[in-house]
Amino acid sequence: MAVGFLPWQTAFAQRWLQRQSSLPHAMLIHGLSGTGKREFALGMAQALLCERRAPDSPDFACGQCDACRWSAVGNHPDLMHLRPAALAAREGAEHAADEASLDDPAADGSSTTKKKLSEDLRVDQIRALEPWYHRATHRGGLRIVVLYPAEAMNTIAANALLKALEEPSPETLFLLVTDAPDRLLATILSRCQRLTIPMPTEDQSLSWLAQQGIEQGEAGQWLAAAGHAPLRALALSEQQSTPCPPWASDLMTGLAKSDPRRGGFSVGVLADELAKSAPVQWLPVFQRLCVDLTLARAGLPVRYYPKLSAVTGQRAQQASLEHWSLLVSWLNSQLPLATHPLNAKLFAHACLQRFCD
Repeated sequence: MAVGFLPWQTAFAQRWLQRQSSLPHAMLIHGLSGTGKREFALGMAQALLCERRAPDSPDFACGQCDACRWSAVGNHPDLMHLRPAALAAREGAEHAADEASLDDPAADGSSTTKKKLSEDLRVDQIRALEPWYHRATHRGGLRIVVLYPAEAMNTIAANALLKALEEPSPETLFLLVTDAPDRLLATILSRCQRLTIPMPTEDQSLSWLAQQGIEQGEAGQWLAAAGHAPLRALALSEQQSTPCPPWASDLMTGLAKSDPRRGGFSVGVLADELAKSAPVQWLPVFQRLCVDLTLARAGLPVRYYPKLSAVTGQRAQQASLEHWSLLVSWLNSQLPLATHPLNAKLFAHACLQRFCD
């Protein structure tokens, strides 16, 4: 049994586990979001710390020894999870204490005023590692740092990590996980061996989603809406009732039937509705719709919402390929604003009006 790894990662993981004695001191694990990079890093850590597994063997973690049980619950003394405090809290309160205490001295509840947990990896968290990786290991083997997402480090935190990577302690392995290697310092990239996580095949993704309880008839739609990333598809299915939000389906149907430039479609009511939700929830839907429109205008199959193929094709013909391509670029430029404290209604109205023009 491939303890800790997803089904499409097993053969890939075995090849790397057989290289244990020649592993670098730092590996950068990257690939498409939603394909299991974090799971791969944690699976590697658990396998490398397993006390029943022989070094350089293709075997996975046994899942039964003390080391495996500690790794599984995040309590192994030689395994450090390093991620933003806010992400640690979302992953489970039992793993959030260390990150939260670094982020907010009052995180133990001793103060009635608590700061918002950080979405960044902070320099204090990086520096707190130093005494840990300069001590002898508790179990006489490796010590492993799993750091994610690496792009959450600002320049100060990244430079603090760079110092550790430049002077690695013996028996220490850094596993950095990122969706965006281009957002990391070039000096960090140069000190890590890059490892691209393979994409699962469609059959592997559909089979895995079925095992998670998604009906076979709907799995393909969820997978498409998530850009063919199975973990993202599962998360999406837990957040909303349909692969394509009803408001988006109604919008595309309305736009396909009437040219908005002739006043055939009103955006005011929908803008008010979207303003009730955070932009990070609805702006990516516009991005996906626009990519589908661009593909349809070029005569290619849509990528994200195949059930809307007919109306997407009709709407795509109402403007040029250049128009849709420019709209994709504009929507991408708006994504950084999605987390800013803007006027929600005005932002929703601006995005919706631009999409409908």
